[in-house]
Amino acid sequence: MAEDLDELLDEVESKFCTPDLLRRGVVEQPKGCRGGTHSSDQNQAEAKENLRSTETFKREDDLDSLINEIFEEPNLDKKTSKLKSKSSGNTSVRASIQGLGKSCSPVYLGGSSIPCGIGTSISWRACNHLRCIACDFLVVSYDDYMWDKSCDYLFFRNNIPEFHKLKAKLIKKKGTRAYACQCSWRTIEELTDLQTDHQLRWVCGKH
Repeated sequence: MAEDLDELLDEVESKFCTPDLLRRGVVEQPKGCRGGTHSSDQNQAEAKENLRSTETFKREDDLDSLINEIFEEPNLDKKTSKLKSKSSGNTSVRASIQGLGKSCSPVYLGGSSIPCGIGTSISWRACNHLRCIACDFLVVSYDDYMWDKSCDYLFFRNNIPEFHKLKAKLIKKKGTRAYACQCSWRTIEELTDLQTDHQLRWVCGKH
C-alpha cells in the first residue's frame, strides 16, 4: 500500500510539478550566495539605467569642455595681442638698428646752431662722422670757433687732431663751427651741402 502511494506521488510530480519548475527556471534564477531573485526584466532595467548614466556623463563632459573653450578664448586673444605687440616691438627695434647704421644723404656742414646727427633731405643735421678720403683722417669740429686767416697746410699737418695745439689758431665766434682734417679746413656758419664745395674730399664715415 505504501509502495503504491509512493508511485502515485512520483507520477503526479512527473506530470505536474516538473514542467512548471522548468518554465520557472527559464524566467527566474534560483537564489544564490549573493541573495535575491533576478529576473530578465530587472536585468534590462539595470542596463537601461547604466546607459542613461553613461549618456549623462558624456553630456556633462561635453558641457565642461564647451565651458572651458569659452573661458580659454580671451586668453587666446591676450596671447595674440602679446604676439602682435612683440612683433611691433621687434619692428621698431629693427628700424632703430637700421637708423643707427644709416649714413648721411646728403652730407651737411653747419654752424653751432645746426644740430649734429644723420642728415637727410627732410632732416637737416650737420654730419658729425666726417672723414677725409684724401688724407684719411677724421674731420674735427669745434662749436663757436672760427679759424684764423693765417692757417696753412703745415699747421694742420703737424697739429691735427690735438686741440691744445690747434687752439692757437682758433678764434671765438658764437654761431660758427670750425672744421678741419690734416689737409683742409673750413669755418661754417649756416647749413651747407657738402656737394657745393668741390675742393673738399670729405664724406660721411658712418657705417
